[in-house]
Amino acid sequence: MRSTIALLFLLMLGVGMAKAQPLVHKTGFTHADTLRGSNGPYRAWWDVMHYDITVRPDFATKSIVGKTTITFDVTAPGQRMQIDLQQPLVVDSVIAEITKTWESGGSFGTPRLKFEREGNVVWVELPDTVAKGTRMPIHIYYHGVPKEARNPPWDGGWIWKTAPDGSPWMSVACQGLGASVWYPCKDSQADEPEAAALYIIVPDSLVGVGNGRFQGENANGDGTTTWNWSVSAPINNYNLTAYIGPYVLFREEYAGEDGPLDLDYWVLNTNEAKAREQFKQVPGMLKCFEDWFGPYPFYADGYKLVEAPQLGMEHQSAIAYGNHYKNGYLGRDLSGTGWGLKWDYVIVHESAHEWFGNSITTADIADMWVHEGFTDYAETIYTQCQFGISAGDDYVIGLRKNIVNDIPIIGPYGVNQEGSTDMYYKGAYLIHTLRHILANDSLFKAMLREMNRKYRHAIVTSAEVEQFISSFTGRDFGLFFDQYLRTTQVPVLEWTVRRDELFVRWANCVKGFAMPITIMVNGDERTVPISDQWSSPARGLHARTATLIPDRNWYVTAKRVQQDALRR
Repeated sequence: MRSTIALLFLLMLGVGMAKAQPLVHKTGFTHADTLRGSNGPYRAWWDVMHYDITVRPDFATKSIVGKTTITFDVTAPGQRMQIDLQQPLVVDSVIAEITKTWESGGSFGTPRLKFEREGNVVWVELPDTVAKGTRMPIHIYYHGVPKEARNPPWDGGWIWKTAPDGSPWMSVACQGLGASVWYPCKDSQADEPEAAALYIIVPDSLVGVGNGRFQGENANGDGTTTWNWSVSAPINNYNLTAYIGPYVLFREEYAGEDGPLDLDYWVLNTNEAKAREQFKQVPGMLKCFEDWFGPYPFYADGYKLVEAPQLGMEHQSAIAYGNHYKNGYLGRDLSGTGWGLKWDYVIVHESAHEWFGNSITTADIADMWVHEGFTDYAETIYTQCQFGISAGDDYVIGLRKNIVNDIPIIGPYGVNQEGSTDMYYKGAYLIHTLRHILANDSLFKAMLREMNRKYRHAIVTSAEVEQFISSFTGRDFGLFFDQYLRTTQVPVLEWTVRRDELFVRWANCVKGFAMPITIMVNGDERTVPISDQWSSPARGLHARTATLIPDRNWYVTAKRVQQDALRR
């Protein structure tokens, strides 16, 4: 038994290694989970407009000192604020800048605010109820030893490593865990700032790289330099990051759909030659993705790959790259078909997140399949762009073996809990199935482009995306999404023959489920409508000795049953 458990663990690890940062799946939830995962009363009345983050890490003590300014708009009268900052980080002070009067008529300059801790929440009390329509900043000063990443990006936190030349090499990865692991914020995907700024204070011998555009560096006269970065587009909390190390920069320009796009590559000083060769894949990838998804969403902030002390993460406009300049996923093909070794997994997968996850962001991580399913399917589209449609089909079908069907893809809402890691491979396969149901690649591509246009820089729910797809294609995919997103059941195409007539139905499915599928019966291929009720849609087939094979591009199984099943 022990050896069997060990084998199962290794198999699961092999699948899980390709994931972003899954949370532990809980069966019960606490008040702390609700505070973190829901837009409660002390979050709902204020809307983040800008984060201004200053951080100074100390490599020797694995500690940080920081200041975050949160500028917010008041959407309803409020006084008590929920600010998230994970222990053991310590808040030193919170200071408000008051530019308008309170509802009571009083006015303040820069009052020091009262605050108290409740686990990973800091409750901040303003001096009075602030009026709707007010825009104001608060400054939060903090310090401490942040959670150290044990296996980033899956078990995340602050990363303390050493570069090949012996220099400190630092960064942070916090998807799932939350941005509040290193700076105070409203730690929810449902509220993105409209813009952000990063001030990264590092030893003079090192470089600090952040999201967005470089704004300059300033020597502090104490052996440190501040590197300033500015993000001009909305950005989700976990995407804000800092990379610190002995970096060098090379760059090129890509002629994109929306004009020239700057491509910046920040790599360790020992790896520039390897990076120059491996990163030749970037322009062709961007051309493919712009063709299928529409223009790169962040022209104003540019595109960057930054060599990172972890495998990879979709940090907006500053993608973490740690695939060791190998094709595949650390040199192996997740699909087992060979196609995944012809391109660099981290470059392709994490860059696709700029469209799905960074531009289109889900309000609740329960709906993260919208990020990961479409991004995983982007790998198939890229393979198709480079090597043809059949190669793309081979690739996504090869990923099917990684689906586990443990729990539904969509998780519970309001408690900061993802669904199954099947959001990746099963998410990609359901999109592939939907594409073949449509049987119209022009329509499918137009749908993807319109989805990115309509929801550019927007917060969405799965329900909104599902409704959009049904509306755009003119087909009701409601039960299709219920089947694949909200159950672990794989539809079974049951079939039998009675008096040379083929009968079919869907089993192991939600009530009312119907889906057309292409089948092969004795060498005769045709697409037929099938529901959860017995029917004989494939008339004209000589089915007495039939063998029915469903098209491999549908995520289904097939089973021949006895004739008496027709009476059930």
